[in-house]
Amino acid sequence: MSQFDLTDDQKAIQEAARRFTAEAITPHAARWDAEHHYPKDVVQAAAALGFGAIYVSEAGGGIGLGRLEAALIMEAMAYGCPSTSAFISIHNMAAWMVDCFGSDAVKARYLPGLVSMDLIASYCLTEPGSGSDAAALKTRAVRDGDDYIVTGTKAFISGAGVNDLYVTMVRTGEDGPRGISCLAIEKTMAGVSFGANERKMGWRSQPTAQVNFDAVRVPVANRIGAEGQGFAIAMAGLDGGRLNIGACSLGGGQRALDEAIAYTRQRQQFGKAISDFQATQFTLADMVTELAAARVLLYQAAIKVNDGAHDKTMFAAMAKRFATDTGMAVADRALQLHGGYGYLMDYPVERIFRDLRVHQILEGTNQIMRMITSRELQRLSN
Repeated sequence: MSQFDLTDDQKAIQEAARRFTAEAITPHAARWDAEHHYPKDVVQAAAALGFGAIYVSEAGGGIGLGRLEAALIMEAMAYGCPSTSAFISIHNMAAWMVDCFGSDAVKARYLPGLVSMDLIASYCLTEPGSGSDAAALKTRAVRDGDDYIVTGTKAFISGAGVNDLYVTMVRTGEDGPRGISCLAIEKTMAGVSFGANERKMGWRSQPTAQVNFDAVRVPVANRIGAEGQGFAIAMAGLDGGRLNIGACSLGGGQRALDEAIAYTRQRQQFGKAISDFQATQFTLADMVTELAAARVLLYQAAIKVNDGAHDKTMFAAMAKRFATDTGMAVADRALQLHGGYGYLMDYPVERIFRDLRVHQILEGTNQIMRMITSRELQRLSN
C-alpha cells in the first residue's frame, strides 16, 4: 500500500471478498438473524477462498497475508453481515495463535483443519468475573504429570458448543499476567460442557455461550507457547482482533450509509425526496466523512501492527475505538433517516444497528481503548 491507495493485489483481494459477500452472505443475512441461524456452510465456503487462515503463514497452510489485507476482507464481509464476518475474524485470531506460538506437534495436529475450517476455533479469555481486567482470570490448570487438569468457566464465547477447538487462557502460576498460559482444548475432551445460548441484542448468526471446564485433562503438549506466556499471546492476538472488529464496523457502517442514501432518494415528503433537504444532505456528508477518516486510521494501524511498529498497540487501540464508535454513529443516523421504517426488521439498518453495538464492548471496551492509548502515549513520550 502506498500512503494513500491500495496496491493492485490488495484491490483484487478486496474485490474477491466483495463478490463472495454479494453472492453468499448479503442475500441471506436477514434470515440468519431472524432465525438465529449459524451458517456453517457459508463460513466453510469462505475458508475455501483462504479466509479461514488469512494471516496463517504459507508454511502453516494459510494464505500468509498481512493485517491490512485481513481488514479489507473483514470489512467487505461485514457489509453483508457484521456478525458472520466477526465470527470468521475470531477463528482467524485463534488459528494465528496456533501457527505463531504452537509447537510443531500442535501445528501438525490442528492447523490443517483450522485452515480448511473443518475444525473451527473459539478464543476463550473472558470469564464471568474478569472482563476488562483480563489478567485476573481464575480458570486454573494444575500440572499432573504429562497433563494439566483444567477447572473454570469462560463467558461470552463465540461459537461455544458448536466449535471444535477452544484456544483458552488459563492460570498455571502466580496471580497476574505472568501466571497465565494458553492451552488448546478440544470440544470432545471429558469435562468440557457449555451453557445455554445467550439471548443477544445482535450477532444472532453465531451462537454465544459459557464454556465450562470440570477437571478437564489436557495434555501438556497442547500448550501454545511457553508456560507463563499466555497473557502476552492474548494481547498480541487482540492487537489484530481489534483491527478486524474495527474493520467489521467500517463494513457495517458503509452498508448503513448506502442504505440511507438509497432510502432518502426514494422517500418523498413535502412534495420531494428527503435527500433534497439540506438537513439530510449535511447528515449524509458527515457520515461519509467520518467513515473515510476512520478507514484511513484503521488501515494505518493495520500496517503498523503488521510491521511490528513501536506504536502498533496504541494505533490498534485508537483505530478500534474510533472505527467502532464511528460505525455505530453512522448506523444510528442511517436508522434515523429511515424514520419509523428504520425501526423495522424489514430494513437492513435495524439489524446493522444491533450488530454494531457490541463492537464498542468486545476485544476491549472503548473505555479500555482510551486507557491503552493514554498509557502507550506516556510510554512513547519518555
